[in-house]
Amino acid sequence: MSPAAVGVGPAESGLRLRRGRGRMKAAGTAVSGPELAAGDGGLCPKLTPQSKPKIPEQVMGWLLLAAVTTLAFATRFHRLHEPAHVCWDETHFGKMGSYYINRTFFFDIHPPLGKMLIGLAGYLSGYDGTFPFQKPGDKYKHHNYIGMRGLCAFLGSWLIPFAYLTVLELSKSRPAALLTAALFTFDTGCLTLSQYILLDPILMFFIMAAMLSMVKYNSCADRPFSVSWWFWLSLTGISLAGALGVKFVGLFIVLHVGLNTVSDLWQLLGDLNLTMVTLGKHLAARILCLIVFPLILYTAIFAVHFLVLNKSGPGDGFFSSAFQSRLLGNNLHNASIPEHLAYGSVITVKNLRMASGYLHSHCHLYPEGVGARQQQVTAYQHKDYNNLWIVKKHDVNTDPLDPSFPVEFVKHGDIIRLEHKETSRNLHSHQHEAPMTRKHYQVTGYGVNGTGDSNDFWRIEVMNRKSENRIKVLRSQIRLIHLATGCVLGSSGKTLPKWGWEQLEVTCTPYLKETPNSVWNVEDHINPKLPNINLDVLKPSFMEILLESHMVMIRIIWWLNLGSIGLYLLLGSLTTVSMQRGIQLTAEVKGLCQVLLRGGGQVLLGWLLHYFPFFMMGRVLYFHHYFPAMLFSSMLTGILWDTILRFFASYLSPFPLANWVHIFGISLLILGIAYSFYLFHPLSYGMIGPLAQDPQSPMAGLKWLETWEF
Repeated sequence: MSPAAVGVGPAESGLRLRRGRGRMKAAGTAVSGPELAAGDGGLCPKLTPQSKPKIPEQVMGWLLLAAVTTLAFATRFHRLHEPAHVCWDETHFGKMGSYYINRTFFFDIHPPLGKMLIGLAGYLSGYDGTFPFQKPGDKYKHHNYIGMRGLCAFLGSWLIPFAYLTVLELSKSRPAALLTAALFTFDTGCLTLSQYILLDPILMFFIMAAMLSMVKYNSCADRPFSVSWWFWLSLTGISLAGALGVKFVGLFIVLHVGLNTVSDLWQLLGDLNLTMVTLGKHLAARILCLIVFPLILYTAIFAVHFLVLNKSGPGDGFFSSAFQSRLLGNNLHNASIPEHLAYGSVITVKNLRMASGYLHSHCHLYPEGVGARQQQVTAYQHKDYNNLWIVKKHDVNTDPLDPSFPVEFVKHGDIIRLEHKETSRNLHSHQHEAPMTRKHYQVTGYGVNGTGDSNDFWRIEVMNRKSENRIKVLRSQIRLIHLATGCVLGSSGKTLPKWGWEQLEVTCTPYLKETPNSVWNVEDHINPKLPNINLDVLKPSFMEILLESHMVMIRIIWWLNLGSIGLYLLLGSLTTVSMQRGIQLTAEVKGLCQVLLRGGGQVLLGWLLHYFPFFMMGRVLYFHHYFPAMLFSSMLTGILWDTILRFFASYLSPFPLANWVHIFGISLLILGIAYSFYLFHPLSYGMIGPLAQDPQSPMAGLKWLETWEF
C-alpha cells in the first residue's frame, strides 16, 4: 500500500481526524488516486503532498458541479410563468407577501422569514401588493408575480448542488453525488414545489445549506480554528437560523446539528492529548456559532418583522390588547377610553389564552341534539360587532346610562349580567353538556330583550388585584363565576364544526383551577358618562412582543427511496455484525463499509428526524410535509446504491470489464430516473388534452396503481 493511499479514501467519510489523536488503521482506508480527487470539493481538502490531484481532475469536478447546477436552474425556471393564475397555497403566501409590501399586520403559525423574503422579492420585482390572492384560479392579469415565484425557484434550484456536494463530502464518490443530484433534479414533486409561491423551497434551501455546512466543518476537524473551519461552522449557524426562521420544522435540522455537535465534543473529550483550555475553546466556539449567533439572527428577523408590519390588519385579534395598541389603525392605537368599568358600559371581553379570541355570540342556535337549542356563544378571533356586550346589574333592568342615574363602577365580587348588544340575549349557562368538551357545561345566549332567568348571573373576580376593587380596562385579569352552578366561564380552544362557523368553543368549567383559558380582560370600553385616559402606557416592549408572538405560533412516499431505506438498514446491520465479529475484509471493502455506516448513517439520522415527527402527528398532513425527509432519503439512496455497485465491482474484480459494473449501474439508475421524469413531467409543467380520467388522456396510461389520482 502506498503512502498516498492512507487516510484519503471512502473510509475517511465522517471521520473526525484530530491532531495528536493517532493514525487510522491503514487497512480500512485504501483508495485509488482518482477516488481521492473526487473528494476535493470544499475549502478544507485533506490532501497529502503525494496525493495532490492533477489539474484536469479538479477541472472535471468543477465542470460536473456546473453541469448539475445549470440543469437544476433550467428545470426549475422552465415555464415558470405558467399557469398565470393562483395555484394552491399561493393564495396564502402570496397574500402574506402583499401584507409586507403594504406593512399590514397579519398572523401566521410560522415564523416570518419565508414570507418576508417573498414580500421582498415581490417588491424588488415591481409587484405593488394590490393583488387580493382570494382563491386558487384567480388570474394574475397585469400583476407581476414572477419575482415571487422566481425567488422560490432560485432557492429550490440550489437544493441540487447542495445535495451533490454533501454526498460528495460524505462518500468521496462523484457517481454517488451524481445519482443523488439526479434524484433531486428529476423528482416532479420537488420541482413543482420550487415553482410556486410557497415556503417549502425556502425551508429546504436552509435545511440543505445547514447539512452541507455541517459536513464541511466536520471535514475540517483536523484543522480546528482555521479560517475554513470557522467559515463552515458559522455558516451552519446562519443556516440553522434561516431554517427555523421559515418554519418550526427547522427545529429538526437544529436537533440534527446538535446531536452531531454533542458527538463531536464527546470525541474531543476522549482525546487525552487535548488540554482543558483547548476543550474549552472548542465548546465556546460551538456555543458562539451554533447557539448565540443563530439566536441573534433569529431575534433580528422578528425585529424586522415587527418594524415593517406596523399597521392594523387581519391578525390583530390573535394577540393581546397591549400588543394591538402598537399597531397603526387599530382602535387601541393612541386610543383614549374610560379606565374603570362601570354599569352600562359597552365592552368586548378577550380571553387571555393565546389566540383564543373574544367572547362572541350571533343569532344562530345550537343544532338539535347539542345541549339546549339556544343561541350560540363562541370565541371569535377577529374584531366584530357581535363581540359587544353591555354590563348590567343582575337584578336591575333600568338603563344605567340614563343621565339621572349616578355612575356606578363594577367591583371585584359584584354579581353582573352581560347582555349581548346585537341580539339582546344574556350570557347564560346551565347543566347541559358543552358541545365539544365533556364534563363542561354549555354556554348560550338566553332571554328576550335582556330579560332571562337566574342562570344569567355571574360573579366577577379580579385575579391580579392589589388593593383597589375596581375593574381596570385592559389591565385587570378577571374570571366570571356562574352563580347557579359555580362553574367558570372559559374557552377550551377547540374548533366547533360547520354549524358553529368553525369558531372556538366557549364552556363553563366546574374545575376552578386558574388557567389562561378561564381568565379574561376587558378590551374595548364605551361609556359616555366616564372620562377617557390615553393607552400609550400599555405598549409592550420588544421582548414582550417577541415572547407573545411565539406563544401564539406554538399554539408519499418515493418508491426507490423507501426501498433504499429498508435495504440500507439490512446492509448496515450485516456490515456492523461482520466488522464486530472480525470477519476478514479487504481494505477496499472495509473502506466502503465505513462510507455506508458513517456517511449513510449521517443522512439516515436526518431522515429519521424529519420523517417520524410527522408520521406520529394526529393532524391532517399533506404531501409537502414529507419533502424535508425526502431530501435525506434521496441522499441516502445515492450513497447506498453507489456503495452496493462498488461492492459488486470489488467482488467481480478478477473478471474482465468488472470496473464497468459500477459505471454501468450508476448510468442505468440515472437514465431510469430521467426517463421517469420524462413520463411524468406534465405533472410539473402542466397537462394537455383530456382529463386524466379520460382513456384518451396522455396521463391515463401512467396510472400504474388504481389508487393513483391525477
